[in-house]
Amino acid sequence: MKLYYLPGACSQATNISLREAGLKFELVKVDRHTKKAADGLDFKEVNPKGYVPALTLDSGEVLTENDAVLQYIADRNPAAKLAPPAGTIERYRLVEWLSFISTELHKSFTPLFRADAPDETKHYARKTLATRLDYLEPALGTKTFLMGEQFTVADAYLFVVLSWGTHVGVDIGKWPALKRYVERIGKRPHTIEALKAEGVVK
Repeated sequence: MKLYYLPGACSQATNISLREAGLKFELVKVDRHTKKAADGLDFKEVNPKGYVPALTLDSGEVLTENDAVLQYIADRNPAAKLAPPAGTIERYRLVEWLSFISTELHKSFTPLFRADAPDETKHYARKTLATRLDYLEPALGTKTFLMGEQFTVADAYLFVVLSWGTHVGVDIGKWPALKRYVERIGKRPHTIEALKAEGVVK
């Protein structure tokens, strides 16, 4: 498998999850400006939507969108317990969390990274994020991970998205449980491996 990524982008959740699952893969960096991939391909040939993650499977098929990619990875190695079994209510709870992270948190952060986003758009995004994080703080509560005591692909995704706060002036420290959560996930060996592989940390 090949994972096409941008350093620090949401594809980092895929990078972490592949390592947690113990799957073999090649990491291929995409140039943010030219959209050229390190393997020589034009990234838009890999994913016409033009954004990461894109996971090229051994069959040659390409899978995109974090919610789908992360569940695919989890299902490749059920023993890693990165997702509850398909068909269980717990699996739908995982899907619920993945949807919340992608649509309510990830998309709310997006305007804050855009130099061309109007100030009123950024203000609205910050207000929305604060509301969502106000919900997330007690929802996580004293649990070690989103689903309880078991790390899942949703934790990889939430860790990455919450980590963006330091780059756009969103102080996660206002939500102590979330701050401790980010610190906890950041210390996991596979998280550290992924961050080093992307050049995000030394």
